[in-house]
Amino acid sequence: MRTGFRKGFLWGGATAATQYEGGYNEGGRGLATNDFVTEGSHTNPRRISCRFPDGKQVLLDREEAMPEEAVGCIMDGIYYPSHKATDFYHHFKEDIRLFAEMGFKCYRMSISWPRIFPKGGIEGEEANEEGLQFYEEVFQECRKYGIEPLVTIFHFENPAYLADHYNGWYSRYTMECYLRYCRVIFQRYKGLVKYWIPINEINVLRGYARLGCRQTDATTRYQAMHHLFLANALATKMCHEMIPDAKIGCMLALSGLYPATCKPEDVMGALEFRRRALFFSDVMMRGYYPSYTESMLAKLGAVVKKEDGDDEIIAASTSDFLAFSYYRTTVYRDGLPQKTDTGGQMGEKNPFLPHSDWGWPIDPIGLRYVLNELYDRYQKPLWVVENGLGAADALEEDGSIQDDYRVDFFRKHILEMKKAVVEDGVDLLGYTAWGCIDLVSSGTGEMKKRYGFIYVDMDDKGNGTLERKKKKSFDWYKKVIHSNGEDLD
Repeated sequence: MRTGFRKGFLWGGATAATQYEGGYNEGGRGLATNDFVTEGSHTNPRRISCRFPDGKQVLLDREEAMPEEAVGCIMDGIYYPSHKATDFYHHFKEDIRLFAEMGFKCYRMSISWPRIFPKGGIEGEEANEEGLQFYEEVFQECRKYGIEPLVTIFHFENPAYLADHYNGWYSRYTMECYLRYCRVIFQRYKGLVKYWIPINEINVLRGYARLGCRQTDATTRYQAMHHLFLANALATKMCHEMIPDAKIGCMLALSGLYPATCKPEDVMGALEFRRRALFFSDVMMRGYYPSYTESMLAKLGAVVKKEDGDDEIIAASTSDFLAFSYYRTTVYRDGLPQKTDTGGQMGEKNPFLPHSDWGWPIDPIGLRYVLNELYDRYQKPLWVVENGLGAADALEEDGSIQDDYRVDFFRKHILEMKKAVVEDGVDLLGYTAWGCIDLVSSGTGEMKKRYGFIYVDMDDKGNGTLERKKKKSFDWYKKVIHSNGEDLD
């Protein structure tokens, strides 16, 4: 019986280019759809700015459809948090040194697709050497400290050119461009990167900003999902051929889900709702559309068209592991309005759980539950690649950040994760805490909602010195990694 985490367990942290990298108009980078997303807050949603042929500029809700004749644009006088983010582009050596000081064995990050292909990789487009060189230096810096990069290839950064000219992932052409992009980075980094994730949180991709699609109806979204499934399979096949020792896995956003009561309608409804999230991993892990697909798509009003050979492509190259993000759990009661088609929405408030400043339930046992749910279902290795607490950290008079609440959050979650490994026999590859350094919140666009072990001096409007400062949790996580998860005090 295992007594702790495996030798070589991949402890570390996770970030994403659109929330952390910055340098949006430097080094030959093209525009991404997220470059048009404005700031927001806990109470005010983020918006997308677009321009019409007559020059008129408007702000749209991030979830609504993009008018047919409009394209994304950057408007004067509006703050776009992704443009600078917390400036990894100019601070990567300093930041990786700090990650190494914490003892990271692994660093999960993403490549900005338009930094490699400004137009997405359209026919005849040359890769941007300056962008390729930037990431090569990042990976070399990681390797210098013995840190394994875990690289997400597509993390909410659609090249704007593909969104505006080809309707993003609704078009098979975007898939072709993505695979050109994959081939270039696999070839360039095959000696530097062993672990890959083709698509971030595939089950929450929607709309213009995250999916590159101008429409928001169910048919558009699930047709785009079919192309993403194909892209995942073909990228997996390509990766195995080009980098034989590589491991490449799919990734989902997976809140835990509980029925509100033992009322049969609550239990059955929760099961059906959960399938809307696990549908995505069912396809990529098992290699086929599950038996409930037809009924689920009919209820959503979605129609998916396949070409000859598509099912065979998906079946031939399943994912090596399932990576997932876990932040909270959701309670389902019969009749809960279906605000999303992925099973990830916030349901009823759970009276048995505390909540974060942003209203998210804090449920460490739920992480153990989800680990068991997934391992029982797929019997393939798992990887917790996002888990963390967004909080409004305060600087003390002496300049310190006493984030004991963050230490408490991680301690309890890692303890339950350890139980899943030791007591339940879950095969777990690693754990990368989300926002290991402060970055821009994807949901709200705030800096106030901080996740990191490292504080970055910047406010919600981008003001600040960008100075890096260790929080109290920095030394605690360093101790956890050094002890391989044994010392959690």
